[in-house]
Amino acid sequence: MLGEINQDNLYLILPSKVCTIAAMLTEDKGISILEAVRQVYTAPIYRKLEDEESKTWHLGPVDLYNEMYYGE
Repeated sequence: MLGEINQDNLYLILPSKVCTIAAMLTEDKGISILEAVRQVYTAPIYRKLEDEESKTWHLGPVDLYNEMYYGE
């Protein structure tokens, strides 16, 4: 069990969120999985996601996807 999320262990939950968002991108935008992963990692939302204090990691993949494209 992960226990309390903090900056030291946040990295453990990020890959699954990136993977899910990238899969959504490949389906919606018709791009390769590698391009989708690159887009997620370079998006401003990822910088917020990797900052535990922002609490963005609480958001689900659909909300993260929407914020990536419509909220910034």
